[in-house]
Amino acid sequence: MHDKYGPSRLRARHDKVHVTDEAAAEISSFKAKPINFKIGIWDPEANGVRYLKALVYNLAASLSDESWKRLRRIDNREVGQPITITYDGEPVCMDYLLAVLELEFVAGQIELDGTRVLEIGAGYGRTCHTMLANHDLVEYHIIDLPNSLKLSSGYLRTVLDEERFAKIRFTPIDDVDERYATTDFDLGLNINSFAEMNAETVDNYLTMIDERSRYFYIRDPVGKYLDGSLDGHAEGREIVELALSTGKLRDVIDIHDSQAVESRAPAFVDAYRPGPRWTCLANGWARPWSYYWQALFGKEATEQIAFGEQLRLENEIRP
Repeated sequence: MHDKYGPSRLRARHDKVHVTDEAAAEISSFKAKPINFKIGIWDPEANGVRYLKALVYNLAASLSDESWKRLRRIDNREVGQPITITYDGEPVCMDYLLAVLELEFVAGQIELDGTRVLEIGAGYGRTCHTMLANHDLVEYHIIDLPNSLKLSSGYLRTVLDEERFAKIRFTPIDDVDERYATTDFDLGLNINSFAEMNAETVDNYLTMIDERSRYFYIRDPVGKYLDGSLDGHAEGREIVELALSTGKLRDVIDIHDSQAVESRAPAFVDAYRPGPRWTCLANGWARPWSYYWQALFGKEATEQIAFGEQLRLENEIRP
């Protein structure tokens, strides 16, 4: 009878090595140990890519029809060998899913065709790529550190055609004041990087946005965390201390408590409002990361009306 209903060699090994009498007796903590990773869920330490792909799959399944159209307009997304899944015949990675979700949020509030965009800290350029693939922008300016500019310029030159690449302006941080003393932008962007800057640097950028831009979009954490179970603080205590010292929002919170995250939303909006003339047009959770929030700001209504008329006239005379 044992052979008839007995375990496979794999299952027998799990039973011998992990599902032991000693492990089964630790009812108070067994769900966070190898005994349960073998009988209930996958071990997060050994299945990081599996979980990432599962998350990408579920995000792809939840995209709106319009965002699927946005995603499909973006050519050459597989340059750089991203970790992808295939959904409805389409290769999908996390970076471009996030990019179309961000674009969905912004485009739901303002018209992007015919605008000049400034991004502060562009990574390798996935947001720029996404916007240029979906909207007829006048120019797209990127401010970043020198090495990051090398990465984004090389990547964007590879994935974009000559006409769209020619719309991009790459600006090192040392040239910001001189180059943008008189240049106005329709939309300023910051995604994922204000939380890693010194607070004074963030304030300097917000001042520039206040003076030079019409709208501003931000997507960043609402606070810091000290949950060693996530990565065991693998890079050491020094890196943890550095991470806790940056940004404008440095309160340590439980980032996996929805109420704790939502309670920080007003502080997030206040911290990233570029100035007193600005109104928060929309804000909300920036999925999928539990502790990320997003907000779109615009200057007061009278200025927006004037800007809208100016943009209409510019579009009428633009060849």
